[in-house]
Amino acid sequence: MIDFDKWQEIFDSINRHRLRTLLTAFGVAWGIFMLVILLGAGQGLQNGIAYNFEGDALNSLWINTGRSTKPFNGLKEGRIIKLTNDDYDYLIDQFDQIQKISGKYFLSWSTIVTHKNKTQTYSVQGTHPDGGFIESLELLEGRYINQKDIDELRKVAVIGRDVRDEFFKGEDTAIGKEVMIEGTAYSVVGVFYDKEEGRTMQRLYVPIKTLQRTYSNFDHIDQLILDMGDLPFEDMALVETAIKNTLSERKLVDPEDRQAIRIWNMAREYQSFMGLMNAIKGIMWVVGIFSIIAGVIGVSNIMLIIVKDRTKEIGIRKALGATPKSIVGMIFQESIFITAIAGYIGLGLGIGALALLQGIESEFFRRPEVNIWIAISATIILILAGALAGFLPALQAARINPVTAIKSD
Repeated sequence: MIDFDKWQEIFDSINRHRLRTLLTAFGVAWGIFMLVILLGAGQGLQNGIAYNFEGDALNSLWINTGRSTKPFNGLKEGRIIKLTNDDYDYLIDQFDQIQKISGKYFLSWSTIVTHKNKTQTYSVQGTHPDGGFIESLELLEGRYINQKDIDELRKVAVIGRDVRDEFFKGEDTAIGKEVMIEGTAYSVVGVFYDKEEGRTMQRLYVPIKTLQRTYSNFDHIDQLILDMGDLPFEDMALVETAIKNTLSERKLVDPEDRQAIRIWNMAREYQSFMGLMNAIKGIMWVVGIFSIIAGVIGVSNIMLIIVKDRTKEIGIRKALGATPKSIVGMIFQESIFITAIAGYIGLGLGIGALALLQGIESEFFRRPEVNIWIAISATIILILAGALAGFLPALQAARINPVTAIKSD
């Protein structure tokens, strides 16, 4: 049953201390608001990092070469180290952990590509059939490079969405149409979309051996990309080391030479980024919790002030027969009421602010969000903390001596 008299007294007390109550409620609401915003922002950062890594297979190794920086077995430093088709075949034979593998041959980052009377410069890359899987390309039309294209040195191309929109805008399909790459005709067999967007959509992929034979007559490979399937993170590190040692031995370079052979372990980078994000989220939790504690302390302080201001009133109540339980209940209830209202206002404003931020997307920030149950649980904990904050003032009020209280000014 609702005690209307008690609620009337609570509202009367709040009305008499409007500024104090407002400032206290603001402190509580701000604490919850900041907690929700900070957790949402932390999740947004984590979503941004995860989205960036979705653009490629997570358990993958990316192998690049450069110049040797250390002498080895009588060979001087400064040698240009190149991967070849033989290295591609050798890794397949030696490492059962490799699930997918592709070489890359970069014709140029600004190759002249034409279609009819249109000319643009795009990145043209030679690749193997597994390249599309490792780079997580989504086919919008047609197919990707297959092994027959490699074996028969076919002049076919898989083009990015932006390339299609530039050359074939208004046409039903780009499949079967021709584009000229450095003066040589290639038939379009597929159109792809890449989650990384940007310049990745301005690429053309062709069979790697076709590119090698047509433009260089060498079997050089500029980059090797390997997917290890569901290999555990710890085993990924071991395979990375084994591959580095194997290639170092084949290329006659010091295994400790960081420039001659460079391997980028996607899984390790992902783990590092996620560890950093978890640390940032932990810091955000700490800041948010301290903001809430500040609000709870504010509730406790205002309740102490209210008890002090109402000393005479409480003394009269006790003289007329009010029990300590009723005195404690009144102060306790007022404390919970202020904390609950302010807490849920802060929760609502925080969720509303995150909804407004949903449209903001950048390279490392996407979809800021907070687990609603975590937010509600934090608010409930705040209300309980507010109740505890009002407990000491309530006890102080219950212990007031009626005679002393009535005599006080």
